[in-house]
Amino acid sequence: MVSNIDHFEYIITDTEFEALVLECNLIKKHTPKYNVLLKDDKNYPYIKLTVDEQYPRIMLARKIENDGARYFGPYLNSFIIKETIDLVKKIFNIRSCNKVLPRDIDKSRPCLNFHINQCSAPCIGRISKEEYQNLFEKVIDLLDGKHKEITDSLKSQMQQASVNLEFERAAKIRDKLFALEKITEKQKMISTTPGNQDVIAVAKIDKSVCIQIFFIRSGKLLGREKYFFKDEGTKPQILTDFVKQYYSISTYTPKDIILQYNIQDIDLINRWLSQKSNASIKIIVPQRGEKRAIIKMAEKNAFDELENHLSKFDKAQRKTITLLTEIKNQLGLVEIPKTIEAYDISNISGTNNIGVCVVFENGIAKKSSYKKFNIRSVQGQNDYESMKEVVYRRISNGIEQEQGFTPLPDLILIDGGKGHVNAVYDVLKFFNLNIPLFGMVKDDKHKTKALVSIDGQLNINRQSNVFLFLTAVGNEVHRFAVASFRKKHKKESISSTLEQIHGVGGVRRQALLKHFKTIAAIKKATIMQLSEVKGIDKTTAKNIYDYYNNSQ
Repeated sequence: MVSNIDHFEYIITDTEFEALVLECNLIKKHTPKYNVLLKDDKNYPYIKLTVDEQYPRIMLARKIENDGARYFGPYLNSFIIKETIDLVKKIFNIRSCNKVLPRDIDKSRPCLNFHINQCSAPCIGRISKEEYQNLFEKVIDLLDGKHKEITDSLKSQMQQASVNLEFERAAKIRDKLFALEKITEKQKMISTTPGNQDVIAVAKIDKSVCIQIFFIRSGKLLGREKYFFKDEGTKPQILTDFVKQYYSISTYTPKDIILQYNIQDIDLINRWLSQKSNASIKIIVPQRGEKRAIIKMAEKNAFDELENHLSKFDKAQRKTITLLTEIKNQLGLVEIPKTIEAYDISNISGTNNIGVCVVFENGIAKKSSYKKFNIRSVQGQNDYESMKEVVYRRISNGIEQEQGFTPLPDLILIDGGKGHVNAVYDVLKFFNLNIPLFGMVKDDKHKTKALVSIDGQLNINRQSNVFLFLTAVGNEVHRFAVASFRKKHKKESISSTLEQIHGVGGVRRQALLKHFKTIAAIKKATIMQLSEVKGIDKTTAKNIYDYYNNSQ
């Protein structure tokens, strides 16, 4: 990090607390490279109950507002909330409309939800305000985790309906019980302590880190989140940085934050979080009891997640190494080809000649290193000489370490046969380079069928991973060449169209395109607007206007 520092800038504050707040604000604003955590600025959703209304509603909310409503959450994804809201409406027949009640009572017909028995229709007075609010109290109890009374009541109603031979009503109550079960099974009891808690633990293997957060709301585990990154610090240092950055961007902070380790400036951070949340926030580092058991569970989850994460990464790495080793063996290379470059030429009858280079690093296309070359030294259609020019320019730029050019590759592939290979081999000899070189020979359908080197053709098993990879490289370099050619051809076509106009040459064409950006804008321009372009006199402006507006 030190070698990348350009300059220092100091901001002096009056207190440590002000410095902490400033640090969190600057990290959030600038997301600097070495503060790698939490640049996504997530807003977790909540369930909102408009308890301040006479006929309350239930809905999804993205942030807590001081509007008199009651909020439950946050939840990890909106799908869980939407499903819960739908089930609550189905069980309790809560309204979902935006009508202002009681002002709008009896001003319109009830909606479809009433007719399918999923709304109690307070909008037409089918239920009194007191009855509706009593119903809504049960919704609050359910979200608070007090669902036993509701379940018992529904079971009793179902049994009574069955005794009275009201089987259709009993079936509807049974469906409500099933819906209620779906809601309650998402709420795993994990703590006997009421209130909301975040439980944060860290696991570390070498430089790889996983931080696990459990979201406990009203004693129930409602979800979790995990973060992976690299860090050389100790676990307490990592946890300190994480807590500061996470809660600086979080839209919600619970009253209790349970941590695995003591963190630096714990009193200062406590004070900052309390001021930020306008509530008393407490950071706890438990040593025994229920909270310690929860931390242990979070720690175990973090370690398991980190092991799985590294295992997947290692598996992908092993797969790549296996492929590159197979390429090395089948092509008879001395070293594993970590960097592979492929070249192709595209033109139409020798016009708009363009060459391209695509780069694969560790078996993966690195599009940021792709290069296009407008052919300068070759007139007409001569793919061999065009290929020589492209490879010559690429190697000379690489040797001179020109900006944007990566170091020289471990393997060069040419879209072409023996003639192309011979042409490029001369370039490598000129630079005294010993880079392995192969041509990708195509069949009648322009699909790779074999490789050819300076020594002759090399056939590769068509079912092998090596052949599939080489085919993918050939397809990619051909795609990039064709796309680059079309772009150049289109630009040249535009240029040639403008230069057909009397008085417009190369300089004026460039001036027009620079000013108007597109041909469509030039076509729409008036004579006065055209004459405002630097270098365009009124006569030329009239010629341009007449060409696009008066010609047949």
